[in-house]
Amino acid sequence: MSDKIIGMHHWLDSPTGRYLLDWEQQRCDEAVADVFGYHSLQLGLPMLQGLRANRMPHRWLALESSAEAAAWASAAPVQAAGDWPARAVLEPSALPFAEASLDLLVLPHTLERTPDPHGALREVARVLVPEGRVVICGINPASWWGMQSALAPRSARLPDARSAIGYWRLRDWLRLLALDVQAVEFGCHRPAVQSAQWHQRWGWMDALGDRAWPILGGVYCVVAIKRVPGMRLLEPAWRQRQKLAAAAAPLVHRSHRKI
Repeated sequence: MSDKIIGMHHWLDSPTGRYLLDWEQQRCDEAVADVFGYHSLQLGLPMLQGLRANRMPHRWLALESSAEAAAWASAAPVQAAGDWPARAVLEPSALPFAEASLDLLVLPHTLERTPDPHGALREVARVLVPEGRVVICGINPASWWGMQSALAPRSARLPDARSAIGYWRLRDWLRLLALDVQAVEFGCHRPAVQSAQWHQRWGWMDALGDRAWPILGGVYCVVAIKRVPGMRLLEPAWRQRQKLAAAAAPLVHRSHRKI
């Protein structure tokens, strides 16, 4: 597991790895910017600052193993390591949080790296508050990247691509846990090449892929909301007064009608 994590850190420093991180960073910034609450958590992949655009007072980064923590500490620059207010090592399928205690979770490739992805999703559903959100990024196995990983020798495969979970399968799992998919976006249509020159040459595929085959992007970003049946959100008192005034207006109008 240690070699696998170190390999992931090295791969993310390649042209394709930086390309993936840039795309996911933009998607996460858009997904979390307008999510309000008090407590948020990113689980894994510290190179991606998935909560930087969020304004919650408590934002935490948790790593999935001590090997990942050591790899991040040795590879990260000092200024990047100080961007997070707190760090911990947590098991994704056994989160040490009370039920309905977190408003937002970000899972960047977390499900691909844990031996029990369904158990990790069950924990997400347990710790999220009603109407809380989860942002999930993952490799799309039904893409050029997925096919490249299946055909390439083991040393040239994308990290964690063989354990990637397809979007349709993930959506079914989320539905079973009452997590309603609000948005999904696919991206990274260029082939996974390690040469910066060839990576630039394939740049035209992004615009074409977004138009012609968006669902075949190499990576996806899913935003889901926890739905609780029978729950009724409380509205501000001024909004309730507006509704009562609007309902009473026709009655007042009829009472002044001449006979």
